Amino acid sequence: MTGQRVRWGILATGGIAATFTADLVDLPDAEVVAVASRSPEPAKAFAERFGIPRAYGDWESLARDEEVDIVYVATPHSAHRVAAGLCLEAGRNVLCEKPFTLNAREAGELVALARENGRFLMEAMWMYCNPMVRRLKALVDDGAIGDVRSIQADFGLAGPFPASHRLRDPALGGGALLDLGVYPVSFTQLLLGEPADVVARATLSEEGVDLQTGALLSWDDGALASVHCSIVGGTATSASVTGSKGRIDIPYGFFFPDRFVLHREGRDAEEFTADPADGPRNSLGHEAAEAMRALRAGETESPLVPLDGTLAVMRTLDAIRDRVGVRYPGEARETR
Repeated sequence: MTGQRVRWGILATGGIAATFTADLVDLPDAEVVAVASRSPEPAKAFAERFGIPRAYGDWESLARDEEVDIVYVATPHSAHRVAAGLCLEAGRNVLCEKPFTLNAREAGELVALARENGRFLMEAMWMYCNPMVRRLKALVDDGAIGDVRSIQADFGLAGPFPASHRLRDPALGGGALLDLGVYPVSFTQLLLGEPADVVARATLSEEGVDLQTGALLSWDDGALASVHCSIVGGTATSASVTGSKGRIDIPYGFFFPDRFVLHREGRDAEEFTADPADGPRNSLGHEAAEAMRALRAGETESPLVPLDGTLAVMRTLDAIRDRVGVRYPGEARETR
């Protein structure tokens, strides 16, 4: 696909689909050619809003559209396995919203489908593609703070959310962990990899989803991470990475930072700030650009968001849910 525009299909028409599409149309080498919903009316309205030529009232038609190079799956995560699987089986490449699926078993099935069909697949973990997060990871990898010894990260929304809200609906994979906790867990594993052990506690709703969850992750080398998520209290969304020779603090919005501070003993604190040329700090365009780069290069996965890393995060989320007792309809008991 070297040198040509990448043709996108959008599967689902909710808020995140609209946000992604608005950022996507600003990329000069991207073209949104089709959108699909479960019924014609929302698909047509979405198409009119963004000037998209084709609107489908079912997912299958989009999956079969051979003029679509890649599909962005933006359904609730309870439907990711079905929606992304449908597209992969039809020969489409897929960028699938986070959390990748409800559980590691479903995630493994999607990865196997992509590899069997030779299709590109990537979790839309936009944090991993953010230029400032990439800069932070490069500093850590280069030894700027020595060996990482501990990480703290949190993400909470104040709410309150009624029982009818998707965040509290077990059928939609509700709860704080999958929707918000995936960020601190993914941030931690970006720097330390998959933990060896997981301890967790949660406050559960009457519906059986987690209203807030705290987890302590540990590694065989002695590193620890404390992660917290909530839909009953707005948190600082901050993160701190402590190493044997220093510390990096992200004071706000660790998953889309505009700055962070490097502290090293015997030196003045160094503040790193975002380059205005990179665009808005909340842009989803970076993940779209990475997916298009990989497609043109003939890659079936992104080195920034590798599938094995996505599977590892899903295993950790499964382990946390197992510890706190959250299980979704139709799920078998899967422990780690």
